[in-house]
Amino acid sequence: MAFLNPEARYVQRLPIGKAETLNAANAESLKAFWRRSYVPDKTTIVVVGDFAPDAVEEAIRARFADWQAAPAPPQPSGGPIDTVRQGETAIYLDPAMSERTMASRHAAWLDEPDTVANRREGVLRQIGYAIVNRRMQRLARLADPPFRDAGIGTGEVFRAGRTTNLVVDTVDGKWHQGLSAAALEYRRALRFGFAKSEIAEQVAGLRTALENDAASAATRSHGTLLNGVLALLRDDQVPATPQSALARFNAFAAKITPKVVLAAIKREAVPLVNPLLRLQGRREVAGSQAAIRTAWDEAMRSPLVRERGGDPGIFAYTGFGPPGQVVSDTTEPLLGIRSLRFANGVALNLKRTDLETERILVQLSIDGGDMLNTAAKPLVTEMAGWLPTGGLGKHSQDALQSLLAGRTVSLNFDSNADSFASAAQTTPRDLELQLQVMAALVTDPGYRPEGQLRYRQATNNFFAQLRATPQSALSNAIGGILSDSDPRFTLQPVEAYRTLTFAQLKAGIGERLARGAVEIGLVGDFGEDQAIALIARTFGALPAREAAFQSYDAQRYRAFTAGRSPRVIRHTGPADQALLRLTWKTRDDSDPVESLTLSLLERVMRLALTESLREKLGKTYGPQANSNPSREWPGYGVFGIATTISVSEVDAARTAMLDAAARLRDAPVSADELQRARQPMLEALDNALKSNRGWLALAGRAQSEADRIERFVRMKERLLALTPADIQTVAARYLGEKDAVEVLVLPEAGEAPAGAG
Repeated sequence: MAFLNPEARYVQRLPIGKAETLNAANAESLKAFWRRSYVPDKTTIVVVGDFAPDAVEEAIRARFADWQAAPAPPQPSGGPIDTVRQGETAIYLDPAMSERTMASRHAAWLDEPDTVANRREGVLRQIGYAIVNRRMQRLARLADPPFRDAGIGTGEVFRAGRTTNLVVDTVDGKWHQGLSAAALEYRRALRFGFAKSEIAEQVAGLRTALENDAASAATRSHGTLLNGVLALLRDDQVPATPQSALARFNAFAAKITPKVVLAAIKREAVPLVNPLLRLQGRREVAGSQAAIRTAWDEAMRSPLVRERGGDPGIFAYTGFGPPGQVVSDTTEPLLGIRSLRFANGVALNLKRTDLETERILVQLSIDGGDMLNTAAKPLVTEMAGWLPTGGLGKHSQDALQSLLAGRTVSLNFDSNADSFASAAQTTPRDLELQLQVMAALVTDPGYRPEGQLRYRQATNNFFAQLRATPQSALSNAIGGILSDSDPRFTLQPVEAYRTLTFAQLKAGIGERLARGAVEIGLVGDFGEDQAIALIARTFGALPAREAAFQSYDAQRYRAFTAGRSPRVIRHTGPADQALLRLTWKTRDDSDPVESLTLSLLERVMRLALTESLREKLGKTYGPQANSNPSREWPGYGVFGIATTISVSEVDAARTAMLDAAARLRDAPVSADELQRARQPMLEALDNALKSNRGWLALAGRAQSEADRIERFVRMKERLLALTPADIQTVAARYLGEKDAVEVLVLPEAGEAPAGAG
């Protein structure tokens, strides 16, 4: 911000303030600020929900009508924005920063009232930027890409100006190639414009989003409605119904042509002529600022060639064999989740809801996951999350994106502790296609080299900033510390990751994709008979699967270190920052009452830590507390507390943290503390089944993890029954002072405190 707009007021007035302002604050100055800034003329009350409007209005009048008006201070400009500034170049080096180059130019703010004409202009601009960024994305997905990511956009700067930015993320040291390629693509778009097929792809996506919003208008969330009001208050944007937005778009869509989209982009985007150039990263730049400017100038002079897009074809995965037959069909009594089993072993769980009209959540679970990792081969599933980047056997990831344009379909994949998972939100219209895409990934993943390359780029970037902050240093070391370096939970040398291939991933997980037990959960607005038929034609038609998720008994052991000597790890971030974490071993998740008690202890601990740190240091530092009793590892669970502090305050923070734990061990908490800790948990339980995602958490594995349903149903009753004595009991059982594993994260340079390991 300081480089782009060095004279602007917003750069000097970040919400966090300045140290001298905070240190100088006192009660009178805070009161004066309150009286000056929090006045009726700057206040809006928004109420969204199920209520009687007259009653709410009367309640507001009773509480606010006597609030005396006071002069509202004028809102200062965020600027000034220097719209003629150009030609400057800067480099910023920091070990936490991946390589990024940005070209920017400023211009005057466009004061465009919210009219139908200006909304149409906004749609044209949105489509234009999206096409350019889609082209950038296509380049990033090549087998030998010039950059990791790139994009262009224009945004206002606090109504004081507008800025167009071309942002290019590259592998360390590859900024020249990346900046040149992105600049050429930017120039090509503004010179030759767009193809009809590119316009059609973006129009299809916009229309589908608007159609989905209109179809579910009656079940919009409180948050969506609230955001509509806030858009009026903050941006003078007139609220509109989803149906009217769709009608306006459909009336305008035929007029969206390559010519008008290009013209709209040119009306807003500030030409990147002799722009401000800034590179941030970890490496010194050979030739410094002059080299960056020269690279840009050369790219702007290079000859341009119009490129033609290819035809992505048609989706190739529409048949998987004869539809499968249902062999069992039951409904569990507590929540009414319907469970079916197909002849090939595939399990299906259905929960129809009316929470969101025309919305369906799909969850696919396949046996295996991280249970396939062993001490000898700890990285078998490391690349699983990158499987979609390799596309399908008959379609690359990029081709799929074009093929699926205008359809509410997505594709992801991940490895969990004991299963592989893929989840998506779709609509009744697109449910069949969503299932076909998921089934295609399971039966014919593409394993293309471009996905493998993107994994390696991300890996190199990850290791380059491995210890760039105290938090990253801790998160990357704690697994090995607590497991006594069990390879399954310990970060391996970088070369172990760099040499991984999709061929190894295929060898490691291919058998599970082909034979492992499959369980599918569907939640939302669908016809059950139709959904069953669609599953029968996709996953139900696959060759026979294993009937149950495997136990993996040999893999279930997870050690907790017997060592209790303090450990010190180092970070390369700010020289005055430290992080202190204490971790205790607890237990697994098999006892629902004790697991719940540990969760309540977690919330009580946060309150106790806040008070203890405030008492010892006069600060709170946002302390953390987490309880994680394991469902996958018998006998294993951890309870951790941590806080980020200055290096000089390590000893005081340790004392405060140990005091908080001692207090919870030695005496029951007060009724007030119990209420403050428990109430958010009760509210979360009350709201859990007010969303489809809450239902999916139970329906997704309703057959293989049926116990979760009974546990959920009884959770509120059990939570209300817990007492201060129960919390003290688990604190005394697990949080002994000598039982904690202490990990202290210190700057790279500097001595460790006496006694630290």
